[in-house]
Amino acid sequence: MPEVFFESKRLLLRSWSEADIGPLCEMNADPKVMEFFPKTLDKSEVLALYNMIISEQAERGFSLYAVEKKSDGKFIGLTGFHMANFNSDFTPAIEIAWRLKSEEWGRGYATEAARACLQYGWETLHFREVVSFTTEANKRSENVMKKLGMTMQGEFMHPKLDPSHALAKHVLYKINLSGIRAF
Repeated sequence: MPEVFFESKRLLLRSWSEADIGPLCEMNADPKVMEFFPKTLDKSEVLALYNMIISEQAERGFSLYAVEKKSDGKFIGLTGFHMANFNSDFTPAIEIAWRLKSEEWGRGYATEAARACLQYGWETLHFREVVSFTTEANKRSENVMKKLGMTMQGEFMHPKLDPSHALAKHVLYKINLSGIRAF
C-alpha cells in the first residue's frame, strides 16, 4: 500500500505504486497535458520518469508525489519536488512542479496540492527556498505560481532546449520561508 506523505482537504499526496504506471502513461500521452513540453511521452519515457521519481525519493527524501483524490481514490497526477540541476545561474535548486490529468483541470487541485507540498517542504523537509518555472506561454502554471505567493525572478532560456525552440523561453518564480503566506 502506498505511503501517504501528507494531505490537503481533498487530496492525498503519496508514494508511487506500479498500479500508477498505466494512468501516468495516459496522462503523459495526452497532448493537452503535454502542450508546454517538447512532446508527449511514450511508455519507455514514462517508465524512466517513474524510476527517476522513485530514485529521487530514496536518495533525497523528496520527489514528485502521486496525487490521489480522497473522494474516490482516483490518481489525478503528480505534484512535488525535484532537484533542478541543469546548467543555469539559479541551479542547483529545489523545484516544485505539478502535472494533472486534463479532465481534472479548473478545480483548483494544482494549487491545493502545491500548497500542501510547500507546507510539507517548510515544516518537514526544512527547505528555505523553492523555485518553479515554465515556458512563458504556459499561463495556467504561471497563475498557480502567483496563487502560491511566489514572485517572478525573471526569464531564462531553458538550456535543455534549442534557443530557437518555441518553448525555450521560460519564466522563473521563487518563494522562500520568509515570503510564505499562511496556507
